[in-house]
Amino acid sequence: MQAGARLVTWVDADDRAAGRNVSASAQHELELADGRRVLLLDDRGWSSSGGWTSTSVEAVRETARAVVGPDEPADGQSRAEAEAEHWAHLAAAALRQGVSVSPAELAQFPHEVNIGDRLLQRLSPA
Repeated sequence: MQAGARLVTWVDADDRAAGRNVSASAQHELELADGRRVLLLDDRGWSSSGGWTSTSVEAVRETARAVVGPDEPADGQSRAEAEAEHWAHLAAAALRQGVSVSPAELAQFPHEVNIGDRLLQRLSPA
């Protein structure tokens, strides 16, 4: 068993968007105390028609945290149930890679968002 240290989301520009549209992809990882990383999610991202220059670094960080979850509850599901399901899913992803961490532990780790150079170059300086 390896001890986790923090959650890290890596965000960069997704060049599949047309024109001025903003499109970003996100990869969510658990960083272990020894520095190794365990991939939790690699299927997240978002698009917006707002344009790159009207998008701030802080807006990207906030959106990245939202898209990696927990998601909004489904119909008939409480927020607590949605959150528990999310953290259990991430704990199972870590376990498949040989890292045992509880959903409760994952929920308490600090969450850092790192923005790739391609995306940073396109953003508003504000």
